[in-house]
Amino acid sequence: MPYDSFMKLPFISLLLASASFAVGATTFDFKDPKGVNAISFHLDSLLEPISGNAAGISGHVTYDPANPAATKGVIEVATASLTVPNDTMREHLLSPGWIDAGNHPTITFAITGLDAVATDGNTTTAQAHGHFTLKGVTKDILVPVTLTHLAGAYGQRINKPELGGDLLVVRGKFSVSRADYGIKPGQNEDKVADEVELSIAIVGGAPAA
Repeated sequence: MPYDSFMKLPFISLLLASASFAVGATTFDFKDPKGVNAISFHLDSLLEPISGNAAGISGHVTYDPANPAATKGVIEVATASLTVPNDTMREHLLSPGWIDAGNHPTITFAITGLDAVATDGNTTTAQAHGHFTLKGVTKDILVPVTLTHLAGAYGQRINKPELGGDLLVVRGKFSVSRADYGIKPGQNEDKVADEVELSIAIVGGAPAA
């Protein structure tokens, strides 16, 4: 093999490796066409434990099963989609004194990467680090997550198997303090706990190109 051709091989290999990485990374859309995605929340107060959910989920996450640590994206929740069983309580929850849905229409988690990654088959457990924004206040947090990559399952989920495409299922649980986000700190804690427990179980889709 000519010397100049031989010297080009590492560069060609590098290009091929880069192309392979680009192909492996897929962006998943979390605006669910079936309307099933939701995030539940719970406040375990002394007098009135409160549970509810938020169904207005959207956002995009880019995930590569060969390199999960590079996962990035944003999950958004429409603040006005938060619901609790009591209508008066929901009105208070969305009011300016509490989470102020009128001036802060979204709650977001911007994922900047994954730590402590462990993969077994198509499932990865990790700590997602990123920026959580609630009522205009942003804090850096860590969220323990489980990511399940389901190759070829997108069409199956929407009863159109001929479409192909992939799914990414994200599950996780974490807590935030409402005081950290300026939501009536130190007030009404007998009825509205300071600690807000959140549970995530959402599906993102990536139709075949």
